[in-house]
Amino acid sequence: MERLLKFLYEYRAFFTFLSLELFCVWMVIENNQYQSTTYFNTSNSIAASIISTSQNIREYFSLTDINNDLAVENSVLKKKLDQRNQLLYSIELNNLKDAAIINRFDYVSAKVINNSTQYYKNFVTINRGTNHGIQAGMAAISPRGAVGKVKSVSRNYAVLISLLNIDDQVSSQIKRTGHFGTVQWDGGDPLSIDLKFIPRHVKLQVGDTIITSGYNAVFPEGILIGTIKEFRLNEEAQFHTIKVKLSQDFGKLSFVEIVKSNLRQEQDSLEQKTIGEPK
Repeated sequence: MERLLKFLYEYRAFFTFLSLELFCVWMVIENNQYQSTTYFNTSNSIAASIISTSQNIREYFSLTDINNDLAVENSVLKKKLDQRNQLLYSIELNNLKDAAIINRFDYVSAKVINNSTQYYKNFVTINRGTNHGIQAGMAAISPRGAVGKVKSVSRNYAVLISLLNIDDQVSSQIKRTGHFGTVQWDGGDPLSIDLKFIPRHVKLQVGDTIITSGYNAVFPEGILIGTIKEFRLNEEAQFHTIKVKLSQDFGKLSFVEIVKSNLRQEQDSLEQKTIGEPK
């Protein structure tokens, strides 16, 4: 305290001068309209800038919650869109309105907490498990397209087989022509995947859209996989050799939606009873 008083005493002339300067500035602003307007406009701009910066900082630290909210909202909207499409399809078929068909799929949003793209067999870990209704065999999609299928589940986590896994195959369709095939990764470029079993008579085009076929009751029909970037046909080959550019860059995967097929068990049970166990 003694040092503070000594400091103020030693610089008393400066502080007196500063106080008088501030008083003069205040008098000028208070008694002149132009200076008053300029002062308040400037101070408001500065205050607005500070408030804006503060808000941006708060929003930055809230990005996780915002992303989670958006992921949940996307799941709800996707379910509603799927219900709408199923309803329109049912109406076309003699006005059939089967609630089970209309509510064929449910969606659960999840955050990616681990992901690999550099191996032959890549997996994705998410922060949802049996506590959230996740089961092995469910499909995983993103806003950009198909991601993979659930391999194993614990109470709060699940591991997905990525499309970038040489053991994973997904029934697919060329949207323009309607021809069916299977996509399977060859372990090479993580941005592309192979489309197999497209007969040689099919007329392909670079840029053709590849979507899920919906044949296996896991993926909803019409989920984007990618677009054809190149193809060739060997002289004696029965099928085209096709490379598809994936719509989802797995190196940037942050959120997924797990697709719960409410009719999968019924379809699998009927096919097993009729056809038998796959060999």
